[in-house]
Amino acid sequence: MSETTGTAQIGVIGMAVMGSNLARNFASKGFKTAIFNRSYAKTATVLAEHPEAGFIGAETIEEFVDSLEKPRRIIMMVKAGPATDATIQTLIPHLDKGDIIIDGGNTYFPDTRRREKELSALGFNFIGCGISGGETGALLGPSMMPGGPKESYAYVGPILEKIAAQYDGEPCCTWIGPDGAGHFVKMVHNGIEYADMQFIGEAYELLKGAGLSADEAADVFAEWNTGDLDSFLIEITSEVLRQKDAETGKPLVDVIVDAAGMKGTGTWTVQEALKLGVPAAAIAESVFARAVSSSPELRAAGQKALEGPDPAGGIKVEDRAAFVNAVKEALWCAKVVAYAQGLDEIRVAGKEYGWDIDVAACARIWRAGCIIRAKLLDRISNEYAAGKLVTLLEAPSIKAELARCQDSWRTVVCEATKAGVPIPGFASALSYYDMVRAPRTNAALTQGLRDFFGSHTYRRIDKEGTFHTLWSGDRSEVEAVDAH
Repeated sequence: MSETTGTAQIGVIGMAVMGSNLARNFASKGFKTAIFNRSYAKTATVLAEHPEAGFIGAETIEEFVDSLEKPRRIIMMVKAGPATDATIQTLIPHLDKGDIIIDGGNTYFPDTRRREKELSALGFNFIGCGISGGETGALLGPSMMPGGPKESYAYVGPILEKIAAQYDGEPCCTWIGPDGAGHFVKMVHNGIEYADMQFIGEAYELLKGAGLSADEAADVFAEWNTGDLDSFLIEITSEVLRQKDAETGKPLVDVIVDAAGMKGTGTWTVQEALKLGVPAAAIAESVFARAVSSSPELRAAGQKALEGPDPAGGIKVEDRAAFVNAVKEALWCAKVVAYAQGLDEIRVAGKEYGWDIDVAACARIWRAGCIIRAKLLDRISNEYAAGKLVTLLEAPSIKAELARCQDSWRTVVCEATKAGVPIPGFASALSYYDMVRAPRTNAALTQGLRDFFGSHTYRRIDKEGTFHTLWSGDRSEVEAVDAH
């Protein structure tokens, strides 16, 4: 590679909405920015529409690389998967050792680990950076979760932190850990997001069941957004519920097909929880709820064959205001459980993969810019920073609030179940709460059954070692398999 006189401090590849908005964000913060797209027509459009940004536009990948100061900082905003690998391969022949490639896509973290290892062997630096906040966040300040070589972050971190969302003067961006740590944390962020939206949907169904119209429910969510449930998703729920369909005049939510899509990050969160042995059932239920919603054949068969209370009959409540408040408290409790499960998955993964992730820092950088930004995250980050928590549920302020709200939570689950209103998220979160606090669970019977049919052995509460029973009806013989 010949010597260059590049002047751009950062380069962005991929001029779809996210990439172009991120490039505009860099430029607005005073960074000279180079842009490139596989199809130059998109680059030309961005150049024409945003002359104020002073972009350096390139028609070829070589021109793009040459326009950057060394060591080069390049952020890719392209589709995850083969497109990311293809983009990296086009860059490699034009790079110098020490240059830094940043993947800002929604990438599955094992791919990031692989790419970091491959590029490191070639003398390049690779950072996998989770970015949350959507198109608006990319432009005005997202939450950013970079992972990779710490020494590389020292060079790119100041730029990323300047364009990230700010919360009380702190950037919503920090180094997460080595190789795939950043994309892992973004994956779990999205899993929590799935759960949060599922809980909000269940809360709306409960309010409808109690007789509230969409407009009345919108007012309720707007009021909730002024208190402990203050969050981006609660805020926009109110706006969505107020929206009227231009053709029918009905609430738009009533004419949208009730089939939710998925792009994979929620599924990955559940798959990784299973691999790590981390119970994340509330997050899993949100993924499965979307799957059920998008299974028309299954739903048609169920509607035709199955009996039960008609949800359209409503929930019988004597005091509607009291029930609305109970739903509010149940929603807060379920939301806490989703955070507890997600953050526990991050904690365990940090140990498993040698990342040593600061869980408090993850919560801190989610306080602004990202989709799950919420008032609650202030408390969560403070609780994790104050002490070594096994679970968020044991944090002093959290456990006190759960204790205060649990009666409402149980009431809501009971009333919904009696009325036939499906609440897989609320119910799963409550079961998780009860399981982790139970002094003894039904797993003892499970182990007995496993030993009966498969000689899988068990441990005893009164002796050390591992045991197997020679099952023979009322009486049994026990042998110590391993008394040590």
